[in-house]
Amino acid sequence: MASVDTASKPALWTPGDWNAFFGFGTNILVNMLVLTGLLRFVLKMPDALVFGRILPALGLMMALSTFYYAWLAYRLAQKTGRSDVCALPSGVSVPHMFIVTFVIMLPISLSTGDPVKGWEAGLAWVFIQSIILMLGGFIAPYIRKVTPRAALLGTLAGVSIAFISMRPAMEMFMTPVIGLTCFAIIMVSWFGGVRYPRGIPAGLIAIAVGMLIAWGSTIIGYPMGGVGFDKLAQAFSSFGFSLPIPAIGHTFSGFQFLGIILVTAIPFGIYDLVEAMDNVESAEAAGDHFPTTQVLSADGVVSMIGCLMGNPFINAVYIGHPGWKAMGGRIGYSALTGASVLVMAWFGIIALLTALVPVVAISPILLYIGMLIGAQAFQTTPQSHAPAVVLALTPHLAAWAKVLIDGSLGAAGTSAAQVGLDKLGQVGVLYHGLEIMAGGAIITGLVLGAIGVFIVERKFVNAAAFAGAGAVLTFFGFMHGEAVGFARTPSVALAYAIVAGLLYACSRSESMVAAKPAPTPPEVERGVSATI
Repeated sequence: MASVDTASKPALWTPGDWNAFFGFGTNILVNMLVLTGLLRFVLKMPDALVFGRILPALGLMMALSTFYYAWLAYRLAQKTGRSDVCALPSGVSVPHMFIVTFVIMLPISLSTGDPVKGWEAGLAWVFIQSIILMLGGFIAPYIRKVTPRAALLGTLAGVSIAFISMRPAMEMFMTPVIGLTCFAIIMVSWFGGVRYPRGIPAGLIAIAVGMLIAWGSTIIGYPMGGVGFDKLAQAFSSFGFSLPIPAIGHTFSGFQFLGIILVTAIPFGIYDLVEAMDNVESAEAAGDHFPTTQVLSADGVVSMIGCLMGNPFINAVYIGHPGWKAMGGRIGYSALTGASVLVMAWFGIIALLTALVPVVAISPILLYIGMLIGAQAFQTTPQSHAPAVVLALTPHLAAWAKVLIDGSLGAAGTSAAQVGLDKLGQVGVLYHGLEIMAGGAIITGLVLGAIGVFIVERKFVNAAAFAGAGAVLTFFGFMHGEAVGFARTPSVALAYAIVAGLLYACSRSESMVAAKPAPTPPEVERGVSATI
């Protein structure tokens, strides 16, 4: 139980903040390394733009965000007198990093032959999403109030399993000597409670061991981990000092591509809204209640500041709060991460860090966070809601499978349409089903999870309301569709409407409502698989 001391001020730093700082900081570092690679090698943007304009603006945005959430945590600790309040983690939204790159900036850069035009379109995209976040913050508390926790956390667990856990896990097994060793170092400490000498954080030890193995193997002529002295020498060329410069004119120049931008900006703005609500719910399940409106508004404001200064990546509250809290993170880890990002971005040292630290040494930390968030959906909700949690997971699994299939076919110079959906179906790949199920996965998972919970609770009117909402959202492309529009997947919208009618009919039938659900078989209650 957390200690309460209303007579003293909250501690700005605790020993556990070191653990959270190295864990969360390396998470942020990985994301910064990835987006820097996207800007330089995919979008072919000049280094002067990447290191002189974009990264300094991104550093400012992330510093403002982490400082603000550290302040919110300080205020909550001061108000409650608790010593275990943990700040919300935040940073660049990873899904949006790839969306704005491949869906907005890259096509426009290629069509115009000018990467600066792609950058400007990205700035306009973030501008619109920021407005959606700021306005949506005022309706988000109501959505949280009427949506079951299992639905909110279930769809979040889907994101964590599919898009946070799987890639790091695969990277670990591609370089197992580093990956599995670092994973074991983290697991025995963060899950097993093992304390390392002198209280050295497990995350720091894992990274140090990973670097030692990677550089040692390179020196003896059997390189692993992707590091090398040539890369290290090249990295020093990116050093320099750059302050963010206003890019208001560039932001509004991007509005010439408004037709292309709105197709994804609106649905992904709603995605941001739901994801942030999920993460606030996750923090509350871990014991820390933060005001949803203030969180969403802050995301919108700092993202707006970032884009007006030249950053085409939106800010978001991250999933993972319970993980950082479990390893001892409180207030200071958030503020120190923001300060570190500011230094890295303004002094152009991201390339140096890329050359020093093998990414596979960081992957186990991301897998740990994915494991923790996936488990939380089951641990903090009633046992009877577990089927609804699984239901909320499924759209994200479909989205992950579709990403892999599209990437594989794209690398081969083809697509699902060119191969033929019938041919794919003959080998067990139901691509069209994946495509429909994956559209708007986070909202789809939330709606399906809510319907599942209310059916389990026999609150059929509530279930019918969510099914009806699913019909409307699907009709306009927010669910089961890749873009906003009319009648994107009309048959699915009709199906939701029929389900809503059926559920409402159940609520009107007293004989059906009065019937008790079948008791749980003893072998299932004990955790033994039942024969179906």
